[in-house]
Amino acid sequence: MAIYVLSPAAESDVTEIAASIEEDNPIAARQLVEDFLDAFERLAKRPAMGHRRPDLTSRQVLFWPVRRSYLIVYRAAPSAIEIVRVFNARRDLASILAKLPD
Repeated sequence: MAIYVLSPAAESDVTEIAASIEEDNPIAARQLVEDFLDAFERLAKRPAMGHRRPDLTSRQVLFWPVRRSYLIVYRAAPSAIEIVRVFNARRDLASILAKLPD
């Protein structure tokens, strides 16, 4: 069974993203959350699918796009993956990543 855990920051990210979309389109917000959950499951089953971004961070995290506009940042471990952050790819990625805990 594939296992993933969301950091508190990632949980907050998903909630905030969904809330901002829900104001205009509740159905689209629910579908985006489903897309995130599907991606979390897929990554848990195959944690090496993501890619590194040494141009943005030296931390041991991987990135996975969702709908071209969002990025999942996660850490792969033998028993589970940790979803560290989920955010809009148009944000200042270097600043966000600089604040990640080691």
